Amino acid sequence: MANIPSMKASFYKLFFVLLALTLSTAKAHANTPFVSPVPPSIAGTAHFVMDYHSGAIITEKDPDMQIEPASLTKIMTGYVVFNELKLGRIQMADMVTISKKAWRMPGSRMFIEVGKQVSVEDLIKGMVIQSGNDASVALAEHIARTEENFADIMNQYAEQLGMTNTHFVNATGLPDPAHLTTARDLSILTKALIRDFPDFYPWYSEKRFTFNGITQYNRNRLLWQDPTVDGLKTGHTESAGYCLVSSAKRNDMRVIAIVVGTDSATQRVSESQKLLNYAFRFFETHKLFEGSQRLVDARIWGGERDTLGVGLADELFVTVPRGQYQNLKVETSLPPQVNAPVQHGDNIGQLVINLNDQVLLEKPLIALSAIEEGSFFKKLFDRIKLFFQNLFGWL
Repeated sequence: MANIPSMKASFYKLFFVLLALTLSTAKAHANTPFVSPVPPSIAGTAHFVMDYHSGAIITEKDPDMQIEPASLTKIMTGYVVFNELKLGRIQMADMVTISKKAWRMPGSRMFIEVGKQVSVEDLIKGMVIQSGNDASVALAEHIARTEENFADIMNQYAEQLGMTNTHFVNATGLPDPAHLTTARDLSILTKALIRDFPDFYPWYSEKRFTFNGITQYNRNRLLWQDPTVDGLKTGHTESAGYCLVSSAKRNDMRVIAIVVGTDSATQRVSESQKLLNYAFRFFETHKLFEGSQRLVDARIWGGERDTLGVGLADELFVTVPRGQYQNLKVETSLPPQVNAPVQHGDNIGQLVINLNDQVLLEKPLIALSAIEEGSFFKKLFDRIKLFFQNLFGWL
């Protein structure tokens, strides 16, 4: 029994030695620079990879070079159609009389017949799953009377979404010298379609569609190759090459990849798969804050209240190299003096996210509520307090 105290002492010495070693190892690991491998070499004229939630660019090549979108055009055609459905201006059950122009469209088709009536729902499936040029023109004419009018609507949406280097002249993507977009603009459009139409987006993962006794398969072969891929659209013309816009979700991270101008259907799939694997293997995305979440309080002078909750207008996601999340540092910066009145949504300071002493992103902080001016005596009292605070601060 006499040896028990010495045994306890030895145990505690060993415990603290191990704890110190663990902490020092963890600290060393946290301070070890993380180097992401260089992006893979990708065939084609341009590519662009973006995290859906954070908007972070993971890798890119010539993202603003104007290219022919081919059938990637139908992403915008779908965006317009879905918005018409959302607004109630057309219905899924609407029957569309097929025009001679739609029936005669060259290229990929769903084999609709002139003069026959086809539902909007079937035409959408023919456009999305079978990439039917005939279905695209039929939908365009149903919405805007002519394909030319529909192209004007497409360009209006492109402008609203911020697709600054895009111009559409048709609903199909058939070649035209003025029908152009960029890989970056396609990523903007793809994100908007997934975000704005979650009820319709699952159609882009459908592998086959049968119409008029003819079964055709989705040309996006990634749907068979990678179970995390759930869209989105292929494209091909002789002048544009083979193109693919893909989107995949693994756990809570969604990645959008655009590859254009490859030499074959096989190559556009293999290059897209390389980009998706690179993004998921070497990067991770985290949600830091909710929109309107109270992050800090600002001191308000001359108001009916002394403090004001400050936060972000929208939820905030961040994409970082895998293993670097613990090295993020969040800082808030508020102006030295904020005077009432303050309106809800007014900019009140800045949120700065740093990673390894480098600014990763900055976001404005906004007032989460309004504060009106206080009474005469409240404002007078605050002026006196502020005077002495500034005086003693100066001293």
